[in-house]
Amino acid sequence: MILIEDGWEGHRLDYFLTAEQKIIQDLARKIAVEKVIPVRAELDEKEEFPWEIMKICAEAGLFGVSIPEEYGGFGGGVLENCLAVEELSRVCMGVSVSYAGSGLGAHPIMLYGSFEQKKRYLPDIAKGKRLAAFGLTEADAGSDASAIRTTATRTEGGYLLNGTKQWITNGGEAEVYSIIAMTDRSKGPRGASALIVEKGTPGFAFGKKEKKMGIRASATRELVFQDCFVPKENLIGREGMGFIVTMRTFDRTRPGVGAQGVGLAQGALDEAVRYAREREQFGKKIISFQAVQHILADMATQVEAARALVYSVARYIDQSDNPKEISKVSGMAKVFASDTAMKVTTDAVQIFGGYGYMREYPVEKMMRDAKILQIYEGTNQIQRNVIGQELIKEYAGRK
Repeated sequence: MILIEDGWEGHRLDYFLTAEQKIIQDLARKIAVEKVIPVRAELDEKEEFPWEIMKICAEAGLFGVSIPEEYGGFGGGVLENCLAVEELSRVCMGVSVSYAGSGLGAHPIMLYGSFEQKKRYLPDIAKGKRLAAFGLTEADAGSDASAIRTTATRTEGGYLLNGTKQWITNGGEAEVYSIIAMTDRSKGPRGASALIVEKGTPGFAFGKKEKKMGIRASATRELVFQDCFVPKENLIGREGMGFIVTMRTFDRTRPGVGAQGVGLAQGALDEAVRYAREREQFGKKIISFQAVQHILADMATQVEAARALVYSVARYIDQSDNPKEISKVSGMAKVFASDTAMKVTTDAVQIFGGYGYMREYPVEKMMRDAKILQIYEGTNQIQRNVIGQELIKEYAGRK
């Protein structure tokens, strides 16, 4: 059952977006309402990658939102990306993750790629002709990214890639992969490098598609490399820059995870308010009960607070050139908004009562989808470590 209808958006603060930013927001919202809502339950049930929705996003130009104009994109920044991601997340996280995952894969190329690499890959990614993906995580290297075992061994004309990446968003569907591998293990974290690998390269294969609790429409697969030759011109930046590439990429994409949390929480709030206005118990609409009003009030307050933080951090990153400060606030946006999404979606299920536990209504899916936000792109515990370490440095020597 679909509870959202025309005029579904409740009042929210005016964040003084530019005309261009409002166009991006409205366009993503239109796609979400008209194209995603009718198929989201089916996509989730069948665990089907949303190719038709991705094509619609491509036709609308959404994949180019954060890609520079000289490579066929809109030329926007972190905030513009957050606006698009938020609107898609309000109705289906599986769709928004598939969309956002391509931006994650493109970021290493945008940030550190050579002119030739950008010219070769970014225009097609901006047009949505080719999806991208980012390959870091392994079986023994999740939060501890320095523990990766995939190797890139120098050979004539390039590198031989060997190893397995795990739980890669858009795995098997994407055409362009930014892969982190060790080129010199003796140097520890400084021995990792970033390489571009194209789908179809000999020695590059995919494992099974994972069956997940949430974001089921999103494709999550292993990437398997067996003597996969990668030409030297596909090295991003220089050897040894792999973890710098990774950290700077996440600094700019974690607010997007925050935006997913904001969108998901807003969608759950919309559904909960609508249901509370219709559901009757003891001869009254349940929204008339103070206990229900208080839950909804907390949900609305938490959503708006998360949105304010995510937008503020996104604007700051777009204007800042201080990587260390960006890491701290980027982590804050991710932590707060994803925790908010988990809390708000859980409360939405409670408002629905027994109906909220049934697949007929969208809030059970929203609650399942919310959990991954606290895990991927660095668990919230790791983010708190980063924030805490930066605070220690900032206050060192102060009385």
